[in-house]
Amino acid sequence: MVNCGLVSEKNEPVPLKSISVQLQVRDHGVSVSSSLQYVNEEDRALEAVFVFPLPADAAVCHFSARVEEQEIVAELRDKQSARDQYDDAVSSGQQAFLLEESDESSDVFKLSVGCLSPGQNAVINIVYVMELSVQADHALRFCLPAVLNPRYTPSASAAGVPEVSSASVIPYTLSLSVDVRSSDRISRLESSCSLDPLVFLDAHHTHATVSLSAGHRFDKDVELLLYYENTHQPSAVVEAGAATAQSGSLMGDPVLMISLYPEFPADVMSSLASQGEFVFVVDRSGSMDCSMHNGKDAQMRIESARDTLLLLLKSLPMGCYFNIYGFGSHFESFFPQSVVYSEDTMEEALKRVKNMKADMGGTEILQALKHIYSQSCYPDHPRQLFIFTDGEVWNTKEVLDLVKSHVNSHRCFSFGIGEGASTALITGMAREGSGQAQFITGTDRMQPKVMQSLRFALQPAVDNISVDWTVPEGVTVDMLSPPISALFQGQRALIYAQLKGQSSGKTEGAVTVKYRLKDQPVTNQLQFTLKPTEDTGRTIHRLAARCVLRCLELEERAGGADTQALRSRILELSVQAGVSSVHTAFIAVNKHSKQTVTGPLLQRRVPVQQMFGSANSGGRRLMCKMAVPRMAPRSMQMAVPRMAPCSMRKKERAAPMMAFDSAMLCADVMMAESYSAPDPGKSTHPAQIQKTLQTEPAPPADPLLQLVSLQKASGHWELNAALADVFGKTEDELANHRPAQLDGSVWATVLALIWLHTCRSEDQVEWQFVAMKAAAWIRSQKPDGLSQCVCDGNLLLGGHVTEDALGI
Repeated sequence: MVNCGLVSEKNEPVPLKSISVQLQVRDHGVSVSSSLQYVNEEDRALEAVFVFPLPADAAVCHFSARVEEQEIVAELRDKQSARDQYDDAVSSGQQAFLLEESDESSDVFKLSVGCLSPGQNAVINIVYVMELSVQADHALRFCLPAVLNPRYTPSASAAGVPEVSSASVIPYTLSLSVDVRSSDRISRLESSCSLDPLVFLDAHHTHATVSLSAGHRFDKDVELLLYYENTHQPSAVVEAGAATAQSGSLMGDPVLMISLYPEFPADVMSSLASQGEFVFVVDRSGSMDCSMHNGKDAQMRIESARDTLLLLLKSLPMGCYFNIYGFGSHFESFFPQSVVYSEDTMEEALKRVKNMKADMGGTEILQALKHIYSQSCYPDHPRQLFIFTDGEVWNTKEVLDLVKSHVNSHRCFSFGIGEGASTALITGMAREGSGQAQFITGTDRMQPKVMQSLRFALQPAVDNISVDWTVPEGVTVDMLSPPISALFQGQRALIYAQLKGQSSGKTEGAVTVKYRLKDQPVTNQLQFTLKPTEDTGRTIHRLAARCVLRCLELEERAGGADTQALRSRILELSVQAGVSSVHTAFIAVNKHSKQTVTGPLLQRRVPVQQMFGSANSGGRRLMCKMAVPRMAPRSMQMAVPRMAPCSMRKKERAAPMMAFDSAMLCADVMMAESYSAPDPGKSTHPAQIQKTLQTEPAPPADPLLQLVSLQKASGHWELNAALADVFGKTEDELANHRPAQLDGSVWATVLALIWLHTCRSEDQVEWQFVAMKAAAWIRSQKPDGLSQCVCDGNLLLGGHVTEDALGI
């Protein structure tokens, strides 16, 4: 039994003593300053490597280190040049620091801390800027990731993957303070963690501060939700260019950030599309057997996915196409290709959903996506891809490139499940697939967020999108954002633009977004001032540069004759804007230290807080210990090597890095199996798993899910004992109160609608499509005496619902 990851000679992790974070929120953007304090408690010189997560869309713009009161500010350079300089500095006994983005995933950074003398402290300061995402209730969301899940890596593909280590209960402390300034009034600020009271610093409630309560244990993501009074309103902010930057460059000219919220006509939104191909892709790797959160009675991730699929299948419109895929080390689909949604196909799918387990090994989503994209699309049935995963994949950028290459044939809605889901993967798939990303963390329930995305998927498609600018003479607008390819009701669209030239006197401009919605032309216009706001630290410029860099990196990975030219453009913009990219890294060398470190270094990998769970452990968590059995595959084995002489460092950098899958961890027993990818679509379950699959699971415990599970594909319910049980009645009671002129199915369906509106009104976002189908079915039956039927139903179930409210 050893602690996971690389540890000291005493089998103890290198201590990261504390983390301090300050947030400066300005309207929809935030600047995040993090300080990490390390201490070398060894009796020899140490090199530490800390692999940690950042939000996928963050732009790292500052890195410095303070050692013995000496501040060392890093420079942004070509990545290979920075690595060489770091190796040379460490080899010569100098202190050096290197911060670089992972080649595989933009939300993973590696910090190398070189040559810490015995007993020496080092405080690392990292600053990044990012946009705050908008939630369904118009909250602006910020998440400070504490957990970095292992990226599952097939052993044949391990080279170049950043090492990720888990940890025992490390005494990290976290202090976090938030300063909010806004042009809009601040309503409130909520968090998944305990906060001190919000303090307003002005009478208009546009400036406020808040801090994380003392004693916070940094063992889960810290989520903050900021509410403005008018978050949903479109806005425009102009930021002045830097006086020291060259005029005409991105950093030298003013940059405009516009957030738009298109408002679709109510009559269009009331008629959701009934056509489409809906493909649900569910992660069934072993890590999906972890719980959704650490609280009491938490569901396992795979259980929540099953409940969500039940709701989705019942909510689909008749006549559409659908299919369900599961993926792990291999993948399989319910049907060879998407099938027409009917009572028979829905029931067949539901039987298989009830038996879905987290039993497919590692996490390899790429081959499943390739297979889906190889299937021909159905004419007049736009493909809608729903992907559910805890985000533990290693080849993120390759996955995103694949999604991007098929953006014209589908929309992608992605859902990150549990703490530590890769923001680069989840947000990236939605961005490249013109869809929406959702994260289910803490005590969040998956169903409401998924059903909101289904509403987006069922919205009529927007096409012929155009953006036009009206600016004074002498001023031109250079769009920095890629063209808008998707617009959804209630979802923000961000636009960055560079303003070139000088105005002849006028200080106002306008942007007009035009599109067609169900053959209706729609226009949205926003006025803005050309006068720059007060100095904001170039936050908007850096966010705009990040946007451009990501587009260039995607174009470079796509290949072509101009690859070298693209690389040069990325390097130039990254260094000019001071924003990290895949080809640059921050390097700092302490040239002021008079002490030269001699002799071999000890290499230590600083652990990251890690949570594991297992269905076999009765809900217990394996926090710190890991056994590596003899039959473990090579990709699972973990060593504690000694540091080789510094002269060998450059060779070591190319060696494969180890990764492991949290699926393999159990509290009572540790087993490792080698999975191989079979032919697509074929199942390789062992016999004992097949036997388990044949066991009929218990019905859902939630009465809402029980009711939904009884609904037929066409939208109606049948009058039977199972339905009566949901209402807390007997079948005879339902039958005896049925109006004589009404068919039993109509009576049952009316009762179901009344129960939903009366007993589960707070969950309407989950059952809205189920109810819409039911109401449409009742109307199609054209029954007599509906008014009396609703009265009788209200009397039986204790409701007060009107016919209009039921939609019948």
